Amino acid sequence: MVSTVEVPEADAQFWRDWGDPLLVSIVDATLRANHDIRIALSRYEQSRALTHQAGLDRYPTLDVSGDVSDRRVSASQAFGLSRAHRDGELHTANLSVIWELDFFGRVRRSVESQRADTEAHAADLAGVQVAVVAEVTDAYFRLLGLQRRLQVARDNESNQADTLRLITALFQEGRGTSFDTERVRTQLAFTRSRIPPLEAEAAVTANRIAVLTGREPAAVVTMLDRSAALPVYPAQINAGVPSELLRRRPDIAAAERRLAAATARIGVATADLFPRFTLGGLVGTQALGFNTLFQRDSETRVVSLGVGGSFLDVGRVRSRIAAANSAAAESLAAYEQTVLIAMEETEDALVRLSHAQAEKAILEQAAEASRSAALTARQQFEGGMVGVLEVLDVERSRLDVENLLAQSATQQATALVAVYKTLAGGWPQLIPEPQGDAMAQR
Repeated sequence: MVSTVEVPEADAQFWRDWGDPLLVSIVDATLRANHDIRIALSRYEQSRALTHQAGLDRYPTLDVSGDVSDRRVSASQAFGLSRAHRDGELHTANLSVIWELDFFGRVRRSVESQRADTEAHAADLAGVQVAVVAEVTDAYFRLLGLQRRLQVARDNESNQADTLRLITALFQEGRGTSFDTERVRTQLAFTRSRIPPLEAEAAVTANRIAVLTGREPAAVVTMLDRSAALPVYPAQINAGVPSELLRRRPDIAAAERRLAAATARIGVATADLFPRFTLGGLVGTQALGFNTLFQRDSETRVVSLGVGGSFLDVGRVRSRIAAANSAAAESLAAYEQTVLIAMEETEDALVRLSHAQAEKAILEQAAEASRSAALTARQQFEGGMVGVLEVLDVERSRLDVENLLAQSATQQATALVAVYKTLAGGWPQLIPEPQGDAMAQR
């Protein structure tokens, strides 16, 4: 009997706790229709079917056969008989069974190896789910960040257009210069030049989200064309102890199962040093006519004990054992490497998230200061206290800082997604941020 292997799914808590219905629907659609997940699921199902097939090798194999033949015995075999008496039909029906007596564990270890391979494919499926959910969530947050940067650029464009109109009016009244007007016009053109690349990048990101959800880009672009705040992030993430990480990571589980499969294949190769014993049997019936096929005395039977295998070809068997040992050593090294990489990725993701949070906090202060400075500069310009050059300089600084803040908020979001990915589906504890996302509040 083949054991049932559970297929782990990506942790739903990650995207549901942030209260964004569109994100929830996108991730749910991804888990249902993403082609990478469907490919991984098909591989798992194939491996599971092979595991079931391997498990049947532990039981006898039944075979049913029947035959009807018209034959003629040669004259030398039936001396003295006429041609008509040498012609005849032969009817046979047989039920045979053959069973390998697994004295040395070849079949048992083969089933163990195949089962471990199937469990590795199940872990691969879980890993693909985690990776795809992380990718689509990362793309969604990057899209929100791009939309926020577009909003900043368009707001600054509107503000600078107002400044240009004011400067033009003053110039027409004889209170300004053509130089001031051209400087404002140049700054406005520069701000407008930032918008098309952001729109292109946003469109490309939306297309990527569509593909990840298994749909054509046109089906989701309109739905994603909106302006929404990036979600509120936890101030701290408790990644847990390393042993918990080792249990959660699907890539580690897959590497461990492949190591188990490689170890089991050593047993399969080693069993070839010993003979294979098979127990066979056949019951049937044989008659010259169909009417007498199942009558008494037409029955046949065979009982056999077979011995075979390649146990006498010791050189080749030992070469296969050596190859299996080397494959197991390779799998062990791959497992150890996977563990180290998991530790590295987790530490890197947590460090990047911590620094992204620190950078965003600083840029929030800078953005607040730049907005205040821009308002003061405009008021002083309208009062004749400063020139247009000072206003343009302050507004350019404001645009740069707000653009950097939007980028930083996006980096914090994607850094959090990276932590989710390295922790394979979530983390044990979320500590909410008391003040929330300052940029979202504004």
